Amino acid sequence: MPLPPNTLSDGVVVLSPLGWGDVEAHLAGEDAELVRWLNGGPGTRATVRAHVRRAIERWAEDGPKLSFGIRVRSGSVLAGTIDADFDPVPGSRRAGLAYGVYPGFRRQGLATRAVRLAARYLAERGDIDMIAIDVDPANVASIGVARRAGFRFVRHVVDDEQAFDRFELLVRAPVAPAPPPRPRRGPFR
Repeated sequence: MPLPPNTLSDGVVVLSPLGWGDVEAHLAGEDAELVRWLNGGPGTRATVRAHVRRAIERWAEDGPKLSFGIRVRSGSVLAGTIDADFDPVPGSRRAGLAYGVYPGFRRQGLATRAVRLAARYLAERGDIDMIAIDVDPANVASIGVARRAGFRFVRHVVDDEQAFDRFELLVRAPVAPAPPPRPRRGPFR
């Protein structure tokens, strides 16, 4: 069966746009780590539905933020999310990535695979030259994902709201897919 539009796969992870069928799975997968590092507060059915509605609308408008579900088992199980956020400055050709994996799917290399797939998607669009991941310096797991996905540390940033470490990946064309990481606990299919 062919994959739907805007879907990518490396044989283990499938990235596809968030949809209405993801609301309950996201609520079930959210934990204190996702709230701390990514969501900013616990989700409710209403807030997650609003997020999915915005995600669907943004896919129809091609941005400025595109939200993928990180899926396993041939795309049938939602394991987390990853967002590609395009820089609003006209002509900047930059995008940022933010990702989170649900507790039962962590430490299997899925986030690294998802970041690599999202970076490939952004590179193949042809309108992005630089991809950034901003990470709280205390989020050691996310720093590891950025490094394993080929991003390099650029600088520590302090602004009015927070402090974070910036990792960047220069997009070159044509894009050759990176080899998939080795799972730590065996393949998850």
